[in-house]
Amino acid sequence: MGDKQIVDFWFDPACPYTWVTSRWVLEVAKVRPVEVRWHVLSLSVLNEGRDDDPEGDPEGYLWFPVRVCAAVAHEHGQEALGRFYTALGARFHERGEWDAIPAALAEAGLSSALAEVAGTTDYDELVRASHAEGIGRIGTHVGTPVIATAGTAFFGPVLSRIPRGEEAGRLWDGTLLVASVPGFHELKGGPPAEPDYS
Repeated sequence: MGDKQIVDFWFDPACPYTWVTSRWVLEVAKVRPVEVRWHVLSLSVLNEGRDDDPEGDPEGYLWFPVRVCAAVAHEHGQEALGRFYTALGARFHERGEWDAIPAALAEAGLSSALAEVAGTTDYDELVRASHAEGIGRIGTHVGTPVIATAGTAFFGPVLSRIPRGEEAGRLWDGTLLVASVPGFHELKGGPPAEPDYS
């Protein structure tokens, strides 16, 4: 099959549409020679200084999971971050368990003590650095996820259901084709639907 194409995926773990897109990318990895590397992108950082609060997070809760993700990546690496995101995202988005950080850490084979960094600023510098790297690929006019591969970077795609099998592969091929065209900057489909995680 040859060398795998590296796909860098920046995510905020609290975003339900990003969760769908992340599961699509894992489907792509089953049918295309790609290897996913996970990185933190923070909606809290993105929206700092805005007069409005597009995420409806006046208490700053969205900082908690990204801090833990940054700690996992720093202490245990990309593969561990992928495991943790899978455990956390399933609990957050598919089961509605919003207090699930310690359980998700344990499920991912990591110390649940890492959950303690959620309420501290210990990893904020790493969150900001990872965020800046991802947003730097595309610009501050987008949100999460940001995907970069083979010299091309793009926001999204924003999906409400997870394409499977060859459908996932065809969407990947088409997304890369469109995103790599010089001068391309936006493509939108119909109105968004509620996320379907099945």
